[in-house]
Amino acid sequence: MSNVHYGIDNLLALRSHPMQKGNWGLVTNAAARTREGITNRQALIQEGWQLTCLFSPEHGLSAMGADGQAQAHHQDQETGLPVYSLYGPQFGPTLRMLESLDGLLFDLPDVGVRFYTYVWTLSYLMEACLEAEKSLVILDRPNPLSGQLALAEGPMLDETQWSSFIGRWSIPVRHSLTLGELARYWQQEKNMQQLELSVIACQGWQRWQYQTDTELPFIPPSPAINHPETLLTYPALCFMEGVNVNEGRGTPFPFQQFGAPWLNGQQFAQILNGFGFTGVHFESCRFRPQTNRYVGQDCQGVRLVGITPSDYRPVQTGIGILALLRLHYPEAAQWATYPTHANPLGTHHLDLLLGNSAIRLLLAQNPEQVLANLSTLTIAPDWEPRVAPFLIYADS
Repeated sequence: MSNVHYGIDNLLALRSHPMQKGNWGLVTNAAARTREGITNRQALIQEGWQLTCLFSPEHGLSAMGADGQAQAHHQDQETGLPVYSLYGPQFGPTLRMLESLDGLLFDLPDVGVRFYTYVWTLSYLMEACLEAEKSLVILDRPNPLSGQLALAEGPMLDETQWSSFIGRWSIPVRHSLTLGELARYWQQEKNMQQLELSVIACQGWQRWQYQTDTELPFIPPSPAINHPETLLTYPALCFMEGVNVNEGRGTPFPFQQFGAPWLNGQQFAQILNGFGFTGVHFESCRFRPQTNRYVGQDCQGVRLVGITPSDYRPVQTGIGILALLRLHYPEAAQWATYPTHANPLGTHHLDLLLGNSAIRLLLAQNPEQVLANLSTLTIAPDWEPRVAPFLIYADS
């Protein structure tokens, strides 16, 4: 069995923790389990924790709600507890929801990427707990893309213009931190020193380790992140949501492949393989999406395969794919809206994913320049020294 323990495992191992005497809310979903596979809400109750309510992020308590679809408050069938949706009428808990609690426990899996929404649910929780003067305890989990700060990739988010629920604050696209580390950084960066924040760390995780290195079972954190390989391809192919291709949704390989009726998959795979992206290979594919963009239509496309994580740069790869689409299909490849509960009109979706509008404008006007400057466009300036004081896990 893996020697990596989640924060929830270490909290449960403490037994008779003083906090057990309080009333707690738990922010969670069905993917947040102990290393033995027990849902954390069940494990906490069995250990004597007084949970009085649950809070769920996008995709709901089941972790299977449709992408971008609002989730309703409901009652948890497993525990009988009320479940307050944090992807419904509001993105953070109200003062009334928190008034009878001593604090919140937060335990959600993350994928290590800025535009995955669970990280921003955490940001709203920090603000709400600060305002309500409640404790926030983060039960930490490994970053499945590893914690190697040298592999962090920008661009950084311009929060003055492009703050949204897929990126509120200025961090890189690939941040290489755990959520516990990010919270410690934000506590300082966002002047929340009065927040009573604590992090129950993982045990046995080393920063070089990807999800597969931990030997922990993979549990899909949301419907489209359905395979360990998808953790690697998602940071590249989520950008495809902002253009008029299907990013694999509605197929068995979401975020591992993309395509469109107007794309020549075999030819484009050759173009991608010839460009020189490191740590990844491309092969042509065909599919007919059962949902989402181009539903029921025959699409040619490309699948990302043969990834070597240490050499692979997913954000560079994703932006490079966009540039090559614009270069070789200047008429067919167009920007697209992507409506969600958080952005009902779906406008400016690519800008929100990128964290700025400059790259999209450059993609439209001069994709060759984007291709020539991928490494510059995806730097995360000063990220490592900025977050160094807040790291929990040392390099091995």
